Amino acid sequence: MFLKIYKILNSLYRYSGYIAAVFLILVAVFILIGVSSRIFGFYIRGLAEYSGYCMAASSFFALSYTFVEGGHIRITLFLEKATGIKKRLLELWSLTIATIFSAYLAFYFLKMLKISYDFQERSEGADEILIWIPQTSVALGSLIFFICVLHQLILKINSKKND
Repeated sequence: MFLKIYKILNSLYRYSGYIAAVFLILVAVFILIGVSSRIFGFYIRGLAEYSGYCMAASSFFALSYTFVEGGHIRITLFLEKATGIKKRLLELWSLTIATIFSAYLAFYFLKMLKISYDFQERSEGADEILIWIPQTSVALGSLIFFICVLHQLILKINSKKND
């Protein structure tokens, strides 16, 4: 059962990375359309805002994939010097702190999303889109990141039992 959950979570992180890549491509498309529209003399409302929303979505969806792949800056400077039980305690401490901060981040992004949805808040840009729509990707990305960090903490705790 745990192996199945492990595979599902790793698929979630991988698909989260794919979604981040799609949003990054959309950033490039919106920027190219914006530049082209200026060259050809027509204006499309909200392109700058949409590219910003896509950049935020890309950043947050990429968090979990990057974390699992080891792309985030870590405290390896200290971990390389430590050995044995000291190394394990440092790893557990840093993953615990990361789990707490990612839980805090996810909780408040979800809370912000709910408030924006309840009040039907609109953006201040030219498009006046309902702000909860782009906030959904940020909240979802931060929630997946929290799950990822918690998953890595649980794996590290269980790795001692298997050693």
